[in-house]
Amino acid sequence: MLNLRLHVSPGASRSQLTGWRTEPDGSQRLRIRVAAPPEKGKANMAVVRLLADTLGVAPRDIEVVRGATSRAKDVQIAGNEADLRHRLLQALTT
Repeated sequence: MLNLRLHVSPGASRSQLTGWRTEPDGSQRLRIRVAAPPEKGKANMAVVRLLADTLGVAPRDIEVVRGATSRAKDVQIAGNEADLRHRLLQALTT
């Protein structure tokens, strides 16, 4: 299981992972831009789809556990943590 902290920007021109954002407390959040608008859960669904496609997991394996109506979100992704981290790092470096 991989826990990720996200900073989501809805309504972007295209959906993509853009890197890491350092918070004032020193923690890091993965920055994600999604084309979907922030209404009726559309942005959350777009985040789940983007992460699922990027990490090679099913959308049902990803859950928004905190921040459903906020730009700051926490998600849990089912699977081998080391494999998921490796896929995420690969996606960010290409």
